[in-house]
Order: sequence, then structure tokens, then C-alpha cells
Amino acid sequence: MPTPTHPKAARFLFSAILALLINGCSVLPHYGSRLPGNHAFVVYWPPPEDSGELRLAVKDNIDMKGVVTTAGSRFFAKTHQPAEKDAPCLAIARERNVRIVGKTNLTEFAVSPSGFNEDFGTPKNPFDGWRRLIPGGSSSGSAVAVATGMADVAFGTDTAGSIRVPAACCGIVGLKTTHGLVPIDGVHPIEPAHLDTVGPMARDIAGTVKGMDLLQRGFESKYNAAVAAQPAGRNIRVGRLTLAGTDPKVDQAVDRALTAAGFQVIPLDQVKSEKFQQAKDNGNTVAATGAWISDQQYLYAPGVSPRTKSAILAGRIMQGEAYQQALAKRPEWQAALRQTFSKVDFIALPTLQGTPLFIPPNLKVGLLEARMLKFQNTVAVNFAGNPALALPVPLKDSSLPVTSLQLIGPPLSEARLLNAGRLVEAAVKKEPASS
Repeated sequence: MPTPTHPKAARFLFSAILALLINGCSVLPHYGSRLPGNHAFVVYWPPPEDSGELRLAVKDNIDMKGVVTTAGSRFFAKTHQPAEKDAPCLAIARERNVRIVGKTNLTEFAVSPSGFNEDFGTPKNPFDGWRRLIPGGSSSGSAVAVATGMADVAFGTDTAGSIRVPAACCGIVGLKTTHGLVPIDGVHPIEPAHLDTVGPMARDIAGTVKGMDLLQRGFESKYNAAVAAQPAGRNIRVGRLTLAGTDPKVDQAVDRALTAAGFQVIPLDQVKSEKFQQAKDNGNTVAATGAWISDQQYLYAPGVSPRTKSAILAGRIMQGEAYQQALAKRPEWQAALRQTFSKVDFIALPTLQGTPLFIPPNLKVGLLEARMLKFQNTVAVNFAGNPALALPVPLKDSSLPVTSLQLIGPPLSEARLLNAGRLVEAAVKKEPASS
């Protein structure tokens, strides 16, 4: 297939390939057919009752010695041997003899933002009512394991939002780390050179700090120092980024949370919103191409889902000039963020443009996957390499009690980000839930 010679043409063809996902080859997964319970885990090792140990869940695209890394794929489960060694990101947890309770479910090869998994069943969103909600992907199992109390902390991976999106969908906290801070060796890759990261997920900020302390030595001390330096929000400057297409109720929830925390809120202009959208488009191009670079050998593999193969094929279309032009824009975007962070400490915006989307009954899921790429406000952060925190804030006049605030920080600001999250978390506890 020829490579498009213009980025707009590439994006058009990318959308066309995604549209192919809604053909008769891609159908909704059969829920409950393969994994027990809420489908959070590919393999689960129940801990002793009342042990008091920290329970850690690990996304099943991260190698664990003696366990097959399925990457959410039946094909991998059948053809791969158990990992010969742990991924380096598990080193601190192993040294401390942390109780690992299982490997969590994910979208196949971590390429889908919805959280669907045809092979192992789709993790069940804890907010499900009479209609099912997406759990968010790709770290869907990690989010559900934490949200339902099956784990205290979970490790996820984030290439275009795969920690923050499921955290937002399931009402928990998720931290996307600075690119390169946590080693990604032993992690099934998508785009490791520019986008892939490992990070913690937990029900609250305190748990997320514990998770980060398992990923970076001495992190808890860094966090305590950040708390001591900024014990209140009045001296923290937050640039508020407003994006077109966001549900007004979600924007209002974010604004209430920032005000309640006592931050100095500084509106960012339309130019910065436009640059964010451009970075989002470029980040999606790089992420899509990464799927082709990393997984092209599985394009015709038996047992790999048609939906995953379509995502790989979309990346094949985006490679070449579109990919190179997108990467060429990365330094400009990083410079724009540096300029913004010379005036504010963090940038705030919703993690998602609205509440989690419903799973369409008896329909194909490809259209929903394409919609998710526009619905999530996450990939621009990966494109820059910066850290970002997603945390729940109360949502009024909605069937759901919370939405998600995203705070973006300068590189290596994870401790300060979590301190800002601590202030928001404490403040919104006084806020009423949905009315």
C-alpha cells in the first residue's frame, strides 16, 4: 500500500481504516465467556485474608518471571513462553516482597482506547447500570481491579492515555509518568522511542504515591518535600485549558474543583488550545504508526482479532511522511509547553470530553474506537513526554457521581503533581455528588 504524501491524506486514510472496524468482521466481545467475575485479571492469585499487605496488580503487557505475558491476546497466550525475567519496573516491588495479586486484562496489544477485549472478556466498569459503560483502555483491567478493591495499586502503561483514560472511566487516580523516567524494558511496546510509559493507578492520591514509590527509588521523600513546600493551593498557579466540544457539566466540575483547591487559576488563550489540538493530531499519528512498527509481524497471525489487525493496518498507512512530519513538530510543542510552564505550575483540563461512553448494544465497536480518539484529551501529553495526573472530581446533575480532572506538569514534576492532586482531593471531599 503506498504511503500518503500529505499528512491530511494520511489522517483521512487513518479514519477510513478505523471505519473498517465497523464491518461484519468486528463485533462486540462475548462478555463473561472466558474470565470469571469482572474480567479485571487474566490470572489472579488471591491474597490471604486480612494479611495487611499492599496488593499490587500488574498489567499483562509487563513481563513477570515465570508467567506468560499475554498482552491481552489469545495468540500470545498460546504461542509465547513464560517470561525468563521480570521487567525492570518490578524491581523495587520484588525487593520489598510486595504481594502481587495478578496480571490484569487489557485491550489486545494495548492498541485500543475503549478497553474491549475479545479474548478474555471486557473488564466491567464499576459504574455500570442498566447500560454498560466502557472501562477505558488499554489498562482497563488495572483500573477495574483498583476500583473494585481487588488491588490497592496497579501498574499500567500509557502510550496515548492508557492509564488516564481508564482511570477517568472508572473513577480512580492514574499517573502518566515522564517519558524515560521508569524503564520500559520488558514491556510489550507500541511506541517506546517517544510515547510509551509505565505508571501507577490507585483509588486515591495516597495509594498512587505508594505505587510511584515502587517505580522510582526515593519517590516518597520527593513527595513529602513537595507537600512541605506547597502545603496549600494559594501559591500554585494553574493554567486552565478549555477545549471545544467538551460537555459543559464536565468543564464546570473541573472549574469547581480548581476553585475549591484554592489554586490561582489562569485562563489559557485560544492559541494554546489550538496548539494542544495540533499536538493531539500529531500524537495520534505517532501512536498509530507505533502500532505498525511494533506489531506488524502479527498482521496476518491467526487468533489476533480483526479489530487489532485493523489498528495495525492503520499504522502502516500512517508511516512514512506523515509520521516523520508529526515527529518534526514535537520540539515545537515541547517548547510551547516550556513557555507555558514559565508562567504557570500546571495545566488543567478534563481528562475526557464527557462522561464514559456507553457500549452500543448489538453493534460493532469500531465506530466507538474512532470516537474515543477524539473524546480523550491525553495523547498530546505523551507527544511532549510530560507527566500528567488524572483524578476524580464530583460531577453534578449527572447519572455518574464523578468526572476526571487532568493536571499536566513539567518533566519530572510527578511529586508536585501528586501534591496538587492531594489538595484537590481534600477540597472536593466537601463537594456534593451528583444532584
